Amino acid sequence: MTLSLDAAVTDRDVAAQLEVADGETLALLGPNGAGKSTLLALVAGLLRPDHGTVTLDGRLLTDVRDGRTHAWVPAYDRHVATLTQEALLLPHLSVRANVEFGPRAQGRSRREARATALEWLERVGVADLADRRPGSLSGGQAQRVAVARALAARPRLLLLDEPMAALDVEVTPAVRETLRQVLAEMTCVVVTHDVLDAALLADRVAVIEGGRVVEQGRTTDVLARPRSAFGARIAGLNLLRGTWHADGGPTGGELVATTGERVHGIADGLPSRAEAVAVFRPSAVAVYSTPVHGSPRNTFEVTVTSVEPNGDLVRIRAGHLAADVTAQAAAELGVGPGARVWFSVKATEVALHPA
Repeated sequence: MTLSLDAAVTDRDVAAQLEVADGETLALLGPNGAGKSTLLALVAGLLRPDHGTVTLDGRLLTDVRDGRTHAWVPAYDRHVATLTQEALLLPHLSVRANVEFGPRAQGRSRREARATALEWLERVGVADLADRRPGSLSGGQAQRVAVARALAARPRLLLLDEPMAALDVEVTPAVRETLRQVLAEMTCVVVTHDVLDAALLADRVAVIEGGRVVEQGRTTDVLARPRSAFGARIAGLNLLRGTWHADGGPTGGELVATTGERVHGIADGLPSRAEAVAVFRPSAVAVYSTPVHGSPRNTFEVTVTSVEPNGDLVRIRAGHLAADVTAQAAAELGVGPGARVWFSVKATEVALHPA
């Protein structure tokens, strides 16, 4: 592994383990305050853990044990570059000089630094801006320059902390495409709230909740078969966690959810009393103003918490569950916050897998 982290910060209630292979991009997903940026700071050398280790390319960067620091490499010597949502370009330098700064600080000649800067400005599509000052750049242009500046220093690891959060929606796709191209050659950890960033940029995903890694795996697997509430939310799926009770019936049994629901679905060889999750799409949920019966069907009496547009559909949220219906269906139901309705989903639309 290129990067290995196993560290804890007590006052932030963060204790996590991460590994990133050479050339791999890992996306860290999770709600605000989950500890994602803390993990980046531990890797970058901006935060010292209460105990733990950080290793990059077999080089021990951090080693804190028994209340003592046994190894500590300062941030400037870690060969780690960080890109945040703010470009933070030096305003008194030209675009080219901003990108030259890293190579020059590493001792490379002026000629080599200039050649490296122009190469990266060309690769991210802003070579024509080389002589301009940062104050004259748009947000998207500045962020592309920031990407070039980070990579011109030839880091062994690139850390991205919400790199597109401050960009206008019009320029975000272009910057995302720039990152997609350059990250194919890099080892990277990216913190994001945007499922598109994870889907298009990352090889693997780790979901962070409460300072712990609660789920990780290949991006396609986590988005298709989430095992955490946050993973399901970003994938646009309903998720219920509980205990599976097999009975040998047509749908194999039922999941007794920790939130009280009893759910029938398609279980793939789950042993009885296994901890499991039930996952189903909001578009598979029908909404009724009165109870509905049928077999095999799951029906939940719920209280609507919000009604909001979702593309050409309307999303009806009821706490931890959601249903997508047509605008006509929503109008006919006349639902609003506080309304009591019944969510119904066929057992064949519910996938069950180990938690």
